[in-house]
Amino acid sequence: MLMDVGTRALRLLPPESAHRATLRLLSASTRLLPAAPSDDPRLRVEALGLSFPSPIGLAAGFDKNAEVPDAILKSGFGFVECGTVTPRPQAGNPRPRLFRISAARAVINRMGFNNAGMEAVAARLAGRPRRGIFGINIGANRDSENRIEDYRIAFARLAPLADYIAINVSSPNTPGLRALQSRDELERLLAALCNERARLTLKTPLLLKIAPDLDASALDELADVALASGLQGVIATNTTLDRPDVTGRHAKESGGLSGAPLFRKSTEVLKQLRARVGDRIVLIGTGGVSSGANAYAKIRAGASLVHLYTALVFEGPGLVIRIKRDLLALLARDGLSDVTQAIGLDAK
Repeated sequence: MLMDVGTRALRLLPPESAHRATLRLLSASTRLLPAAPSDDPRLRVEALGLSFPSPIGLAAGFDKNAEVPDAILKSGFGFVECGTVTPRPQAGNPRPRLFRISAARAVINRMGFNNAGMEAVAARLAGRPRRGIFGINIGANRDSENRIEDYRIAFARLAPLADYIAINVSSPNTPGLRALQSRDELERLLAALCNERARLTLKTPLLLKIAPDLDASALDELADVALASGLQGVIATNTTLDRPDVTGRHAKESGGLSGAPLFRKSTEVLKQLRARVGDRIVLIGTGGVSSGANAYAKIRAGASLVHLYTALVFEGPGLVIRIKRDLLALLARDGLSDVTQAIGLDAK
């Protein structure tokens, strides 16, 4: 009840102010928060060479500068991803740049990779004990003359501090960034990062975060490159430039749409990707997850793990506990002994 009241109170603030206030509250209370109860073993997932206590993780975008990963893990998430982090600090796009569309349970953002830069994030993480599964999402600076080099630099600095690195080439809010999803550019980018990983003798898994707006041909090419590159995983998907079933105030704002209206499109991309890569690459399903049923659908479509973020804006921090409880009920309904048995059932 208190969490629900707090969520409603924060929604009275402008979206970006509410986000900043939430981070401050979490930062101040991290040490006071009790550890999350142990998850039911039926939710455990072995993937990327890691043991996830549950498949439910927090997507990048909330904790851009790795300020509160431990508070997030204590709230019940099985893993957390911070970022997007760029080599140099970046202010992002002019405000306002974040818009709630409450009737659609959606958000439009054009943040523009606002973050404190990799050195600030690395300094913060250097003193943090390694606990829980923690990923870092990396990107290129908006004014970079060599974006592939930006990714290489960020990877080299941050990979030793993370359990995995996610490569964000799919944000619609940095002009030209999505062009890195084309075959030639993607081959160059992944080769540079895999070579850098080998040079540093690291084993940090590499994941690629893709857009939901790829057509079938582009998705085929991306799958081919991913399989040939040494990539360990794909995150499907980022926000969309489409406006499915979204009307009213702010619906026409430029930027990427996330939340409930993205669920169907992102899940279809996930299913198509699973059909192309099978179980040779780990898939993380994200986009519109707001319930145990949504998470289960992503898993059945081929996801080993699931990300959420936007739904927290509307549902509050108790959401992750409800999702895990409902996920267990769905497994029992279908006669499955653990969540891994559900992976890809609807993509076969």
